[in-house]
Amino acid sequence: MLRVEAIKKLGEFTLEASFTSEGRVTGLFGASGAGKTSLINMIAGLLRPDRGSIVIDGETLDDTTARIHIPAHRRRIGYVFQDARLFPHLDVRDNLDYGRRMNRLADDAAQRARVTDLLDIGSLLDRRPGQLSGGERQRVALGRALLAQPRLLLLDEPLGSLDEERKVEILPYLVRLRDEAGVPMVYVSHDAGELRQLATQVVMLKRGRVIAFGGSEILPPAVSPA
Repeated sequence: MLRVEAIKKLGEFTLEASFTSEGRVTGLFGASGAGKTSLINMIAGLLRPDRGSIVIDGETLDDTTARIHIPAHRRRIGYVFQDARLFPHLDVRDNLDYGRRMNRLADDAAQRARVTDLLDIGSLLDRRPGQLSGGERQRVALGRALLAQPRLLLLDEPLGSLDEERKVEILPYLVRLRDEAGVPMVYVSHDAGELRQLATQVVMLKRGRVIAFGGSEILPPAVSPA
């Protein structure tokens, strides 16, 4: 369960978000500048709300009235960005292991094998990021986040930098994560088609405000080809 009741002023822009989601994938939908990334940055702990609270599974991460703010590194939240942000000097195996080591988690060979199989990246382990396609890099970034054992995974337009062919390649892996990984996700996108395939609940943002919340039926209708 994710509950957000938060206000944040960023220059002339004000984000005011209020929703409670119990979905496996909570989609944040809206045009560029709607406040989607600012919202997940607050959930991640990278931004502090000016007023309000953020609660995950009953644990309060932010509460301005009670002066509670759990720092980002203690939230157990994974974050996958639009660009994969892999370490170019490390091979895939060491990139995958980075999150686990930074969080001082015990090595779990069974979990590593499960994630590697889930994302179909076993054949990539000895390669460097520069030898991977954009879709492969994003799958490795997803694996790295999962191996840090997060209780929530944030994905900020992870397909945004990919061409249509790579998007079609990686979407099935995101569906598998939703159905098999057991980690709830918050998925940011301005692409209604992506969210229609992935999201179980949708938060629609416009100019910093939540204007709708519900299932995929609140998304704009698909445009039929001419």
